Amino acid sequence: MTYPYQGEYAESLIAQGMARAVLHLLDMRGIAVPEETREHVIGCRDEAVLDEWLRRALKAESVEDVFG
Repeated sequence: MTYPYQGEYAESLIAQGMARAVLHLLDMRGIAVPEETREHVIGCRDEAVLDEWLRRALKAESVEDVFG
């Protein structure tokens, strides 16, 4: 039996939320993110990568500090 918040669907929702958090944090910090990079972030489903980007975004001064 599968529960509603398990499996690939749940993982994709978690990843989507993390991606949005990365972009939102950068926006709040006044760091512009090019559209191509924005699409790359939204398309990412690797939670470890997203977590690293989120950690970097906390201290970043430029988009390159996060994704470079």
